[in-house]
Amino acid sequence: MSKAVHVFWFRRDLRLEDNRGLFEALSGDLPVLPVFIFDTEILEDLPRDDARVTFLHDRLQEMRSRMQEQYGSSLAIYQGKPVEVFRNLLASWEVRAVYTNHDYEPYARKRDEQIRELLKEAGVAFHTFKDQVIFEKDEVVKDDGDPYVVYTPYMRKWKEAFKEVGLTVFDSGSRLSRLIEHSRLPNLDLGDLGFERSSIEVPGYELGEKLIDAYEDTRNFPAREGTSRLGPHLRFGTVSIRTALSRALNSENETFWNELIWREFFMQILWHFPHTVDQAFRKEYDRIEWRNDEAEFEKWKKGETGYALVDAGMRQLNSSGYMHNRVRMLVASFLCKHLLIDWRWGEAYFAEKLLDYELASNVGNWQWAAGSGVDAAPYFRIFNPMTQVDKFDREKAYIRKWIPEYGTEEYPDKMVDHKAARERCLQTYKAALN
Repeated sequence: MSKAVHVFWFRRDLRLEDNRGLFEALSGDLPVLPVFIFDTEILEDLPRDDARVTFLHDRLQEMRSRMQEQYGSSLAIYQGKPVEVFRNLLASWEVRAVYTNHDYEPYARKRDEQIRELLKEAGVAFHTFKDQVIFEKDEVVKDDGDPYVVYTPYMRKWKEAFKEVGLTVFDSGSRLSRLIEHSRLPNLDLGDLGFERSSIEVPGYELGEKLIDAYEDTRNFPAREGTSRLGPHLRFGTVSIRTALSRALNSENETFWNELIWREFFMQILWHFPHTVDQAFRKEYDRIEWRNDEAEFEKWKKGETGYALVDAGMRQLNSSGYMHNRVRMLVASFLCKHLLIDWRWGEAYFAEKLLDYELASNVGNWQWAAGSGVDAAPYFRIFNPMTQVDKFDREKAYIRKWIPEYGTEEYPDKMVDHKAARERCLQTYKAALN
């Protein structure tokens, strides 16, 4: 089927509106062939009922149907190694250029370099664009060019830079008539991918004025509906960062805005320090002698530690693919400091379970909890799981929601004594760091 086209490669940008790379592709003089690749390198390690795969597949089918019904076009959906898929595309189509949006994770950078080389050999241009962040790479750095490793000065510089550039929306939606006229492009169902439908659904996000205005007052209390549930939608790009930021800018309270900047802070840390995926940012923390007791790790995973707020958080995660952010800090601290289990174990478990799993933020927050990362809590700051209940779930509404046997003999005893675990942690960390 030889026909000259430009290809747009959807990745972490599953939307037709305000999509920078799609906007640029549709600005050219050739019809645009939209494609998505279920990357087998990523899929092979996932559970067969992974909720994120169900979410991705459903979103792609929604986009595909809209393209067919409104534009006589479609979305080509493939499975395989991206370099092999592109070899086949080059053999089947007269591809003049490939457009996509930047991805900053180490695996993605390596993958994109392979694609760039393949396309270069074929004489095909490869155009990539900034889309999932406001600022990327070296755009917000210190005056001497070094990256920021502390959030607050980064946030201030970010806001100064934003005053200069403002917010640009890319009206890709108005150009969709330039998609290729072809309604029978390849498609795959979940079974074709080797997956089954998950019972866990990704909830819609909330960006209402009321929630954002009250965000600072409500976000720390897990029993309240005070969070946006925006994470999965930013992760997969079903909403643009520019839409989220524009809503945040309408509020006089900057807390929600600051949380969006945290996301970009961790992304630029991962960009500048890719080794932090599996090594401590502060190298001396890799000397810690973790206990790594597998039986204790299993109790933590199941929410059977005997510490109610920790257990409620883990049960919420296992049941829904989500955990309240305040509780995430507590369960991470408990694993690393009370149980002395390597933060990488916890990071990997969250990666398996979280609907909003984002490598940069997950690694950044786990290293924060362990004390080994940028702008981290000092190692001697050890959350008290009992006083955290008093502060954030005094009525125990969140605890009782997720632990129906709480307060009965069926609920397990505390697996470690807080005071003894704290002392053990301090001695272990001191031995490694001094």
